[in-house]
Amino acid sequence: MEENKDKKTEFNKEKINKILDILDITYPNAECALHYNSVFQLLIAVTLSAQTTDKGVNIVTKNLFERYANSEQLSEANVETVEYIIKRIGMYKTKAKNIIEISNKIAVDFNGEVPQDYEKLIRLPGVGRKTANVVLSVGFGEQRIAVDTHVFRVANRIGIAEGKDVLSTELSLMENIPRERWTQTHHGLIFHGRNCCYTRKPDCEKCPLSEYCQSSPL
Repeated sequence: MEENKDKKTEFNKEKINKILDILDITYPNAECALHYNSVFQLLIAVTLSAQTTDKGVNIVTKNLFERYANSEQLSEANVETVEYIIKRIGMYKTKAKNIIEISNKIAVDFNGEVPQDYEKLIRLPGVGRKTANVVLSVGFGEQRIAVDTHVFRVANRIGIAEGKDVLSTELSLMENIPRERWTQTHHGLIFHGRNCCYTRKPDCEKCPLSEYCQSSPL
């Protein structure tokens, strides 16, 4: 325990950058795992991904986007049909309603184009802070940190963030990490959470970050 305390005490910008370098080396191809062909499709896919795996979302969006490729088409969809297409994912009834309403607003209010504006995005049905940040980051190339369950867990375990909730974790990461590394750090933390820093039994013995992690027993 004393060793872990020392790790936390000694955290600084240099060590944080070393951690980020290791993540970049370990996961050089870390990127958004959702399948999409436009920023609109990205927005819909991310909205569907809440409390659902990206793999599950990719299965349903294959059929969804073949039938409804853009906001105009999806805005005119029958909600029961959309529910049937996406019913294998969690909260499919609510999500079906939301993505049709999102599509209608995109088609009517924004001429079919997803707005590159955080405030406008979070006003869309079912679109929260994480979804807006992913769309701005992946879809428009802005430097953003989107905090999902993996980012929240891994960042706080390692010690590069100190947050009791998603928002405080995001703000902590924004303060501790150089802005030009926000997006890649987001992806790296997700990949590390999926491949090593598991929820219940993190594989600390194989973790390339164990030397710096404040929670590592090693």
